[in-house]
Amino acid sequence: MLNVNHIYKTLGVFNLRDVSLKVSKGEYFVLLGPSGAGKSIVLEIIAGLITPDSGEIEINGINLNSKRIQERNVGLVFQDLAIFPHLSVRHNIAYPLHSKGLKKREINRLVIEAAQSLSIEHLLRRSTTTLSGGEQQRVALARTLVTKPDVLLLDEPLSSLDVERRAEIRKLLREINRKGQTIIHVTHDYEEAIALAHRIAVMNNGIIEQTGTPQEVFSKPASSFVAGFGGIKNFFRVNAVSKKNQDLAEVTIGEQIAINLLGNADDEGYITFPENGVSISKSTTDSSSQNVFVGKVIDIYPQRFGVEVVVDIGVNVYSLVTRESIQKLGFEIGSQVWVSFKASSVRFIGGL
Repeated sequence: MLNVNHIYKTLGVFNLRDVSLKVSKGEYFVLLGPSGAGKSIVLEIIAGLITPDSGEIEINGINLNSKRIQERNVGLVFQDLAIFPHLSVRHNIAYPLHSKGLKKREINRLVIEAAQSLSIEHLLRRSTTTLSGGEQQRVALARTLVTKPDVLLLDEPLSSLDVERRAEIRKLLREINRKGQTIIHVTHDYEEAIALAHRIAVMNNGIIEQTGTPQEVFSKPASSFVAGFGGIKNFFRVNAVSKKNQDLAEVTIGEQIAINLLGNADDEGYITFPENGVSISKSTTDSSSQNVFVGKVIDIYPQRFGVEVVVDIGVNVYSLVTRESIQKLGFEIGSQVWVSFKASSVRFIGGL
């Protein structure tokens, strides 16, 4: 449906380089990356607010490069919402329809339809200056969706909302998408991306580092940047490799720390293993894990789904354990502990 083909753009010292995307009809696609990565520039190029130096934008096979924003049938909701404070909710939603030459009755019908779909019909007579952040977000969405865009473009739509309102708008965005609306959503929050996206493109410094489903991107990062940005803690450069047997390889990380993994590896790459796959104990065990190390706890801090324990075994290894485990085993900073993880949990990533 939407094809972004080899887009380049120079803006001062910033360069957008060879950005290509394919977004299917009805897909929820998230552009994820830190501030300054170029995500919003991509949105504005799709919308027609910025002209690329080279490359093409197509929707439904039609080249949009020479078309103005009014001719592209895309809807863009800015981060600051850009709601008109001097207009009522009704007139804010109706605003983009006045340039289409529609009759007053048709405009009124479309406004009510959009307001009903976003549960703000009761606000139509209100001034936008009296609305909460979540209500203003709904008005901005209604004003954009009333034009029935082929693609809805969202620039950091949840960044200004508190936790409760953020959950509310996430649910609303999922509902809008389930009705068939194609969405491209810009964010710096990887949890937000996981919660909403069918597919993700991770951007950094003007390029796309990786595209895939949330599971593909966060369980199989294609670069050290993607791993770090996605919150993957146990990610290490390989220094040397040796083959132990037909099934098992040994890689060296840090200062001669040997890690066993299943399959093959080579000298050019990284290894990663999940935090929840790292076990911690106060003494050695008869564990079948091929990777067992003694170390010292250097940090303990709560996470949303447990407690993260950082153990220095020569490199810092991160383990996610339950709060009950911390209390039962009496872990504290400075404790000597044993960490273990299976060779099957270690993944080699080459060619970075």
